[in-house]
Amino acid sequence: MKMRYRIVLAGNPNCGKSCIFNALTGTRQHVGNYPGVTVESKSGVFHLNGMEIELIDLPGVYSLSASSPEEVVVFEELTRPGIDLILNVIDSTIPRRSLYLTTQLAELRIPMLLVFNMSDDAARKGLRYDIPKLETYFGAPAVQTVGCRSDGVRSLLEKLAGILENGHGRRSEPMLSFGTDIEDAIAAVSGRIDALRLEKYAHIPSRFFAIKLLEHDSAVMRMAEFDLVHDEVERQIRHLREKHAISAETFLADRRYAMLAGACRDAISMTQERRREISDRIDLVMTNKFLGLPLFLAIMYGTFYFTFICADPLMGYIEEFFGFLSGVVRDVWNPETLPFLRNLVTDGIIAGVGGVIVFLPNILFLFFAIALLEDSGYMARAAFVMDGVMRKFGLQGRSFVPLVLGFGCTVPAIMATRTIESERDRKVTIMVLPLMSCSARLPIYALIIPAFFAPKHQAFMMWVIYLIGVIIALGAARIMKSTLFRGDGEVYLMELPPYRMPTLKSLMLHMWDRGRMYLRKAGTIILFASIVLYFCNTFPEKKQFSKAYDVLIEQCADDAERVAALENERRAEVMEYTISGRVGHALEPLFRPIGFDWKLATASIGALAAKEVFVSQLGILYAEGEVDEESPELREQLVENYTPLQGFCIMLFCLLSIPCLATLAIIRRELNSWKMALAEAGGLFLLAYLTTLIVYQAGMLLQIGTSPIS
Repeated sequence: MKMRYRIVLAGNPNCGKSCIFNALTGTRQHVGNYPGVTVESKSGVFHLNGMEIELIDLPGVYSLSASSPEEVVVFEELTRPGIDLILNVIDSTIPRRSLYLTTQLAELRIPMLLVFNMSDDAARKGLRYDIPKLETYFGAPAVQTVGCRSDGVRSLLEKLAGILENGHGRRSEPMLSFGTDIEDAIAAVSGRIDALRLEKYAHIPSRFFAIKLLEHDSAVMRMAEFDLVHDEVERQIRHLREKHAISAETFLADRRYAMLAGACRDAISMTQERRREISDRIDLVMTNKFLGLPLFLAIMYGTFYFTFICADPLMGYIEEFFGFLSGVVRDVWNPETLPFLRNLVTDGIIAGVGGVIVFLPNILFLFFAIALLEDSGYMARAAFVMDGVMRKFGLQGRSFVPLVLGFGCTVPAIMATRTIESERDRKVTIMVLPLMSCSARLPIYALIIPAFFAPKHQAFMMWVIYLIGVIIALGAARIMKSTLFRGDGEVYLMELPPYRMPTLKSLMLHMWDRGRMYLRKAGTIILFASIVLYFCNTFPEKKQFSKAYDVLIEQCADDAERVAALENERRAEVMEYTISGRVGHALEPLFRPIGFDWKLATASIGALAAKEVFVSQLGILYAEGEVDEESPELREQLVENYTPLQGFCIMLFCLLSIPCLATLAIIRRELNSWKMALAEAGGLFLLAYLTTLIVYQAGMLLQIGTSPIS
């Protein structure tokens, strides 16, 4: 019978856990979110000497204090039954700080293997480890690894196989004694917990929970199971403070650090005088007060270029493929046979699937670039360089990267916010990202600006519309951090890990994980919404027309231009008769104060599928047929029917209003909340409406841009 084991990977951020996880599990991974939070979960399976091992990669944390979403998740995972072993990954270059978490993990009495990762970097720094001594200190086996190398985990696999095959016992005595006073308090609280006989936590020593309660750990204090123990906890804390002037929380931390200082001093030696490392020399340039920002902007430009320029041809091929596929289905499917189902498949399902997959190149290229920046160690420097600027707007340095990427496509930019540690900063960044003018809005600007503005003003108008989005996004971030997401100021330990050479395997796995997650989660929502929009743009079907189009088309069959014009007129009537057209007519009184008629309102509904659809919808409604942003006929229609002020208001409304369905789907996916996604849609519509209302009415009052172009 095959033996099965459940093992968790625990450690600090940037300690190389992901490299070890990828090396052990390869492509046999599952990526998702923990329920209720946006913290990422990873699990995978691998086989070792006939044993099946489920490996769970916990979020990186510095302690089990449960003061952040990541720490809460790690605490809850570690206190669940069924864990056979903890692989505690430790950054060998900074052992004293990394081992603090180890002292807390040891209190769980779950068998543990200490994995001293990045041992090659430690050796270059002159650090020499006495592994047998460390095993004695921590009462757990230990091994040295280089997780970023393909052969760097061989020693880990050998050690792991030995532990699992030969059995492993729990440590019978505490790893660390806190001294008589604290130990008495721990014993008193432990006794009360034991008396409760809690079956749910029978696998965890009562000592662990007693220490957490004395530390006033928020996660344990909230657990209803321990309500009856709170009086004893407060009594012991009061006793320690009154008799010895000891704060239990501070004293426990001090004792852990003192133990680590002794262990590191005895078991870790310096073979030579510590020299300035290559990473430090590089940082003299990369984080320089004068050069850091220009270099960062250049690297971001390179990331931006790589992501969207390289992805553009692939996106074009994908669009062409689905257009070809739709054409093939139309050719082989007789229009007289189930015409409704034929149109649903070609215009609803195939177009919907294409609308999902067309973003995939952006997702893959972006996350390959982000993985490269992360794994090389540069992303931490980017956050450091931009932190001072972004904090003026209530955000942190890591928010800048997604905001810049938002100029290309909001969908991958929102997914890129996973690099932001703070839950509040991440939410704020996601909420303001749709205000960055994505490339899908560019066809709207390319249609409107040449139609209403002289060539010498066109570049300026384009610059203005982009600048408006940036200013409103940063202002909105500042307001949200002061109101909806207000809280105590958060202090971040900005760790600058050494520069490393990423492995291609790690980069490809990271890229694949994100692409698969996007297709599986967001894709289903986008496809459903695309089909709904298809129904809105198709039904009810118009049976009676203002003209006898079939007769007229037959009469002028030799005049191709006249036939095309008649076909376009008929399509315009069909669109006006549909749900979208009727909703546009119904909304006209609401939109009239911002300068919109029913046609602009209807096109705005169609733009929910994708912003660039606004242009094609207008082409249909103005009986110009299939058009793009460079269509002179559509521009002439706009000039005849609207003023430059209305043209500017169209761009402003499209910039600030509800983003495309793909963006709303990914917001829901990343925030685990339909409420937040709908609140985002409603808030942006209100913002767009009020802003456009003010601009249009002020323009009308001051007679700015109100004269039609002659």
